[in-house]
Formats: sequence, C-alpha cells, structure tokens
Amino acid sequence: MSKNLTNKRQDLILAFVASLKVAPTAQIIKQVQKEFKDTTRVTISRDLEKLIQLGFIVRLGAGRSITYKLSAQYSIVKDIDVKEYFSVDSDKRQVVEKFNFDIFKNLKSILNDSEKAGLEELNSIYRQKIKKITPEILKKEIERLNIDFSWKSSKIEGNTYDLLETEQLLKNQKKAMGHSPEEATMILNHKVALDYIRNGKNNFKNISIKKIEEIHAILTKDLGVTKNLRKTLVRITGTKYIPLDNEFQIKEALRDTCVLVNEVKNPFAKVIVLMLLIAYIQPFVDGNKRTSRLCGNAMLHAFDCCPLSYRSMDELEYKKAMLLFYEQNNASYFKQLFLAQFEFAVNNYFG
Repeated sequence: MSKNLTNKRQDLILAFVASLKVAPTAQIIKQVQKEFKDTTRVTISRDLEKLIQLGFIVRLGAGRSITYKLSAQYSIVKDIDVKEYFSVDSDKRQVVEKFNFDIFKNLKSILNDSEKAGLEELNSIYRQKIKKITPEILKKEIERLNIDFSWKSSKIEGNTYDLLETEQLLKNQKKAMGHSPEEATMILNHKVALDYIRNGKNNFKNISIKKIEEIHAILTKDLGVTKNLRKTLVRITGTKYIPLDNEFQIKEALRDTCVLVNEVKNPFAKVIVLMLLIAYIQPFVDGNKRTSRLCGNAMLHAFDCCPLSYRSMDELEYKKAMLLFYEQNNASYFKQLFLAQFEFAVNNYFG
C-alpha cells in the first residue's frame, strides 16, 4: 500500500488476511509477532483499528470469536505493481471478464482523507490564482488549457496532430497537411465541447444520462458515430474484459452511475467515479473515454475546481490505468495519474 497510509506491519496483516480469506485475531497476532518480534498485542490492535478506519478490512463476530477479512473496498484501492501486472500477456492475465454490478457500492469511498486534503490544498492555490489574474489573462489561459486538452485527449485516441498543428487548427481554423479530415473534426469537436461545459458549468453539479449523451453527441459529431446508448456488443483492444451488451442493462448501469456520483459529497471523488464508470460501462459505440474526460472536466468546472489538460499524461500509462480498472476493478493507478495531472494543471496554468 501507499507509504502514507500503511506501515510494514499493516501491510503484513493485509497480506496474511488475504491468504486466509478470514483470519482470527490470535493468528494475526502470532503472524505479526513472528515477523516483528517485539510488537505488543496493543500495537497490533491499533494496526487492526487503523486498517478498519481505512476501510481495508472488516471485523466479524465478537469476543474471542472475532475474525477479520479484506473489504470489497480494498480491492478498489490497493496498490498494484503496474509493470509486473502488464508483463503478463493479456490473454494469460487472470481478470474479471464480465461487468461487476457490485462496483457501485465499492466506489463510495474511493479517496482517502489524505488524498482529499492534498487535492483541496492544490485547489485552494488554483482559486487564489483565479482571483488575482485579469479577465484577459484568464481568457488566454483557458484557451491555452483547452488547446492542450484537445490535443492530448485526441492523441490518446490515436489522433496524429501535434500540439502546434492543433493550436493552428483551433485558433485559425487551419487544417494541417498529411492528416485525415476526421482528425481535424475530432479536435474541433473537443473545442466545442469544452466551450459547452464551461458556458453551462452550473448544469454539471449533478449528472444525468441526458447530459452525458449531450457531451458525447458534441464530441462525435460528423465522425460517423451512432448517437445515444449502444444496442450492440463492443470489444476493447488488449483485454479479455467484455462490457455489457444488453441495452437495458447499459442504461441501468449508467443510471446507477449518475445516482452514485450525485450522492458522493467530495467533488474530486465525484469526478474520478464518473470518469471510471463511463469508461467501464462503455455506453456508446465509440467515444467513451473522450466522453469520460469531458464529463470529468465539466464537473470540475461546476465545483470551481481546476480543470485538467492531460498535457503531461503518457497515453500508454492512461490506457494501462483504464485496463486495470476494467480487469481488476482497481482504481489505484488511475487515482495516481489523476492526482499527478491535477497538480500539473494547478502548477502550469492561470498565472
């Protein structure tokens, strides 16, 4: 686990509980004292309480019959060695191949207190910056961020425009030589969608299927992508995970997503949950990850949080983070990338 959250004893407890599925208190104490010889029962009890508070384990029973097991929450947030995980061929990885309907209840506490505090601290810097700059500079900074976002979000989807070509296209409507018309359309659609979410920022404090569909429609206009929720099967390159293929289940899953996101209190947790679930459900024939990123920024705007540009994001690492969520329902790497991109945006835009 993250060094900020657990110590070596607590990591040992988690591994031991995982190996037994359900672990009695006495066995946990014996195992810890075997590895950390001078550790008292009181210290181990504190470790167990800390892990319960973090939501990593749950206590069962009472008195001498108390046992512990890993929580469903733990599978969502536990650290995974990304390099080691992807060293195994996609066809040989042990993955959750079907849509997990329990995912909604497991995502309710996706951010811990330390992560929330760090994001709030960064966002207070952003809000101070916004207060100090002139409207003219603010407009220019929004334009710069939007260019960076349109470029990188499109690049993640395989678009070959470089950053300078994207700037020329968005500022001067000048299409670059050697690229398909569809690539220019994709980038221009990003600009329209970004203007749409910023001009209607108050509309996105709550999310709905209709709002998600509207953003998707803007992003995929004139790209030959079917509007509205899909009615056919889609497959994702590089993974055995297969999204839902029943249109009624897709709509139900997206509706449950909106309910969950609207219930979550912390704005950053709202954004992360929304982005992950749109990509996980794959509600559209195409344009799902683009839609998830735009919806994320829409909600950040709505709560006066710094929008992301993804400019420094490595496209391959982004795809790995999504695959980890698809295959293991694990959000740890995606959270890591989100936190890094939020810090980058605060430090590199608006003065």
